[in-house]
Amino acid sequence: MLGCLLVYIASQLLFAFWFSRRISTESDYLLAGRSLGPWLGTFSVFATWYGAETCIGAAGEAYSHGISGVLADPFGYAIGIIVFGLFFAASLWRRGLVTMADLFRRRYGIGVERLAALVMIPSSVMWAAAQVRALGQVLASTSDIGLLAAITMAAAVVVVYTAVGGMWADAVTDLVQGLVLIAGIVALFAVFVAVGGFDGLATQPIERFDPLHDRSPLDALETLAIPIFSTIAAQELLSRVLSVRNDQLSARVTVGAGFLYLLLGALPMVIGLGAAAFIGEDRDPEQTLSLFAQQQLPLPLYVLFLGALVSAILSTLSGALLVAGSLFAHNVISPLFPQWSERNRLRYDRAAVVLFGIVAYAIALGSDSIYGLVQESAATGTAGILVLLLFAMWSSRFGVAASAYAALIVGTGMYQIGSRMADMESPYLLSLASALVAYVIAALIWKPRGEATAETSAA
Repeated sequence: MLGCLLVYIASQLLFAFWFSRRISTESDYLLAGRSLGPWLGTFSVFATWYGAETCIGAAGEAYSHGISGVLADPFGYAIGIIVFGLFFAASLWRRGLVTMADLFRRRYGIGVERLAALVMIPSSVMWAAAQVRALGQVLASTSDIGLLAAITMAAAVVVVYTAVGGMWADAVTDLVQGLVLIAGIVALFAVFVAVGGFDGLATQPIERFDPLHDRSPLDALETLAIPIFSTIAAQELLSRVLSVRNDQLSARVTVGAGFLYLLLGALPMVIGLGAAAFIGEDRDPEQTLSLFAQQQLPLPLYVLFLGALVSAILSTLSGALLVAGSLFAHNVISPLFPQWSERNRLRYDRAAVVLFGIVAYAIALGSDSIYGLVQESAATGTAGILVLLLFAMWSSRFGVAASAYAALIVGTGMYQIGSRMADMESPYLLSLASALVAYVIAALIWKPRGEATAETSAA
């Protein structure tokens, strides 16, 4: 079993080395030369988002808490992808950006660019760490190697895979991985139906299907707000959008990927809801999907299912590492050395991917929850980024660099205070409101120089 997975992972490495020959510029490495078509574009968005938290985490949350446990995934993330496609994708594509921090540099200056990049990087690294841990769990569950060895192996393979191939290899393997993923999840769901899974669902208590069960309305709103707004503010999604060949196509593939995500994300959720009838109560939630597959699937389909899990994890992990590396190398380091050649930029892009791969590996070793890592990554820093994105896109005059600094610092700080120190019920909503208020107050105090001069003359 482990041998089959290792062969599959090795094939992804071969893809990465093959497509690395197409990379000669930073745009090739980070955005696949802005040349992805509808198939590669759609599957790149879908496979990047459909990761460990969707397959493993959401099934486990549904198993433990019912529908109320899966408001964030698949529902919140699917809504975020679709909203981004409808209202943001085409406009951002036309601006010729490489990262979201580029937009902030144009609107607010280079200092805001660097701070925004530094705020976004931890989110991507924590998301990568969740995938590293999930891949280690899959490898450990199929062999006698321990979790530490499995996580180490997983991290090493994906760091090499991402550092070598960049977005080109990522997009092409996303297509392959997406097809394997769809086949594996659909096959598992078909077996769930065939063995009477829906009959078991019909006998469950009605509160298992109540989205507000054990949740207050404010908690439910917080749970939905995190995935929706963090997805809109995510560099991982933007990088896929910018890699598509034109603006209208970027919008279509993003919306299509969002609906595909919702459809296929519902399948592990439903299996998790009904899994207790097959695997029993009080099992490790993160093992829900794997335990059900082990019990119900014949060996060929079980191998396909494991390939699907590995595919989901590989695509998301490589995308997160590529984003963390691009933000650090492109927006923090490269501006300090404007004389660098494309070769030097590529070298440091790849080095940054390796660096953050090592950091993600360390975080994965110290964590005990895939779903928790993903939720933390989604909430950290994204409130201020969202506020800046909205004003940078749709308000060319209201707000200056001081406004941007205020939103980033206050939004990030208030989330940390609300979640870690005050143990609030809705720290993310607090951080969003605080970032918006901080931006507006700073914008009213520090007006653009031309506007302030005009008001003084009028007086």
